[in-house]
Amino acid sequence: MQPQLTDSWKLGPLEVPNRVMLAPLAGIGNWFVRLQAKRYGAGMAVSEMVSSHAIHHRNARTCEEMLRIHPQERPGGPVSTQLFGADPEVMRSAAAYAAGSGADALDLNMGCPVPKVCKTGAGAALLDQPDLAVAVAKAACEGSGLPVTVKLRSGRRPGETSGLQLAKRLVAEAGVAAIALHPRSAAVHHKGKPDYELAAQLAGELDAPVILSGGLREREQILAAFEQTGASAVMLARGALGNPWLFRGLLGPQAPPPERAEVVGELRWTIAAAVEHLGGERATRWMRKAYPWYVERLGLARPDAKALQEDLQRAQTLDAVDLLLQQCLSWGPAEVGALTV
Repeated sequence: MQPQLTDSWKLGPLEVPNRVMLAPLAGIGNWFVRLQAKRYGAGMAVSEMVSSHAIHHRNARTCEEMLRIHPQERPGGPVSTQLFGADPEVMRSAAAYAAGSGADALDLNMGCPVPKVCKTGAGAALLDQPDLAVAVAKAACEGSGLPVTVKLRSGRRPGETSGLQLAKRLVAEAGVAAIALHPRSAAVHHKGKPDYELAAQLAGELDAPVILSGGLREREQILAAFEQTGASAVMLARGALGNPWLFRGLLGPQAPPPERAEVVGELRWTIAAAVEHLGGERATRWMRKAYPWYVERLGLARPDAKALQEDLQRAQTLDAVDLLLQQCLSWGPAEVGALTV
């Protein structure tokens, strides 16, 4: 019988309270982004991608900022730290340190298509080096003593299914607890339709949970993909940016989109958390990547949305940002229909 997204499940010895997760988001998934997802119901959240070499060599910002877990994250479910690297002994060392920093689980990135990651032999490059990939994963399991998951693409190039073969070896030979599959090739990045039939094939053949990732943006489409693939859980990435209400909608009845004041309130919460984490000056810069996620949900007419976006990007202080947000609350509604959650 097909489980529901609201059902709990096991990741190794860990109890995960539901089957909706926040994916690792490179350069984004710090503690307050994860905490936001947890506040809206995510049963588990994974950190941004963290360099195993930086941890091994005790880079201060990496160890103090990127491995930080906020106490408020824990009540909502496990927190996983994603590591990348291609040296088994360095990974063993980094995994041990990440475990000591409080991670409940580890995730290994073997699917990132970005050239600066692949040229080091990590990320999706490991799809072409299956023996090394297994050695890296085994070292992470042994070094951490934690459940380890691996995030994979279906293959390095279009039409390849090397990720499926590697997934089976990672479970059987390295002791990996679950596989997170993004069923697109690394070569296409985020373009094209994910091959959910491949995900269904892996879920039917693998002796471990399969977590579905890739192209999951809207409630009904996510529910259909979950049912079609028989995956154990779904992992939301870009579809959840500026839209934490998507978690709530998947775990309960469909609700209308949030009112503009609620979106502004959530954006202000994000700003305050960014200041706590980074300080005012760095938070001002970091938030510029986040404004587009929220502006598109404000229900503004297109010219107003464009003007607000430009003003937010130019704002030199967060006080100026707050004034702009206050002003937009009085603007008229969009001329087009409401966004969906």
